[in-house]
Amino acid sequence: MQSTQPHDPAHLHQTLGQRSIGAILIDAGRLTAIDAERILRAQKENNLRFGDAALQLGLLSQADIQSALAYQFNYPYLVRGDKSVSDEVVAAFSPFAPIVEQMRALRTQLMLRWFDAASSHKSLAIVSLANKEGRSYIAANLAVVFSQLGEKTLLIDADLRNPRQHELFKVNNNTTGLSSVLAGRTKPSEAIFRVGKLLGLSVLPAGATPPNPQELLSRDIFPLMLDEYKKSYDIIIIDTPAAVGSADVQTIASRVGAALLVANIHTTRQAELSNLAANLQNFNVDIVGSLLNDV
Repeated sequence: MQSTQPHDPAHLHQTLGQRSIGAILIDAGRLTAIDAERILRAQKENNLRFGDAALQLGLLSQADIQSALAYQFNYPYLVRGDKSVSDEVVAAFSPFAPIVEQMRALRTQLMLRWFDAASSHKSLAIVSLANKEGRSYIAANLAVVFSQLGEKTLLIDADLRNPRQHELFKVNNNTTGLSSVLAGRTKPSEAIFRVGKLLGLSVLPAGATPPNPQELLSRDIFPLMLDEYKKSYDIIIIDTPAAVGSADVQTIASRVGAALLVANIHTTRQAELSNLAANLQNFNVDIVGSLLNDV
């Protein structure tokens, strides 16, 4: 631990080697050093916890306090208003929301059913019949909650027709990504976008939209690329194109080996979803489960 001067509020109240809530919030730009000193005085005078004193003075919100606590316990999430990630990635902003609790329940089921310690399974395709059924939303948020569990997680956008993950995670340059890796123009390690504020999460965006997505996805470099990523990541979540209208999903899922089916309660027809599951099983794809949502 670095030595600091006692009057430096950014380094006050170190506990068990952890940085204080005040230090975390100062570094995050949510608190000034002067306000931190006001909070510390109120904390001492009124025998309060730091967070309670800050709330009483109106200098911080409950969301600020929860964010700092999450950081202290290596459970990072973003303060609402942070523009580095889209609001649709709700697990990055609201870890205590009911929808995120459901994501964590899904994560637990997947850890038991597919990513269990006894298996060598590391990758899973997220599949749905059509666009706007919540597939990319589920893939993004599921990747976040896996990373919050401490798993080194990679989210791959394999939808080379209508990609979304670069928008959700604010990847400014989407010209480099999966398409350029499959075309042999970029090394797999050079196409990764690190989500800096969410520990353990990386994204491989789709990259520039190619004229031949089916041909690219069918190249032998795809499974070789996945094998390479498996050496560095614990969990690999793959977002896929809509199953209707192309054979991309069969190609991707067969190379991944397993799929989670996503259905929308308002639009998905049960018979069509069953047909999709049967079709994927014909390609030796394990159907790990299905998720019904109303996103």
